[in-house]
Amino acid sequence: MIKFFLMVNKQGQTRLSRYYEHVEINKRTVLEAEVIKNCLSRSKDECSFVEYKDFKLVYRQYAALFIVVGIDQTENEMAVYELIHNFVEVLDKYFSRVVSETESVTKYFFS
Repeated sequence: MIKFFLMVNKQGQTRLSRYYEHVEINKRTVLEAEVIKNCLSRSKDECSFVEYKDFKLVYRQYAALFIVVGIDQTENEMAVYELIHNFVEVLDKYFSRVVSETESVTKYFFS
């Protein structure tokens, strides 16, 4: 099961966050900071799956954008990895150049 979905730029700023389980606002900030630090500090040669506390992180980088999905231990990492890619492809077809214009996409969906 997906616990959360984050879109983050290279500077570590969260551009979009969506939680599918209740997490208090103050804990979200701490969680996002730790997750971002874990994912952004990894090199491109390392695996895109990270064990973190009681769940797994699956992430992909597209230009200056990182998409991070938090999942439980029973979820298939490769399926979520492909889900991220399919999500970006759909956004790219719908908006064109979505990776470079992430802010306009998030404004459209969440304004």
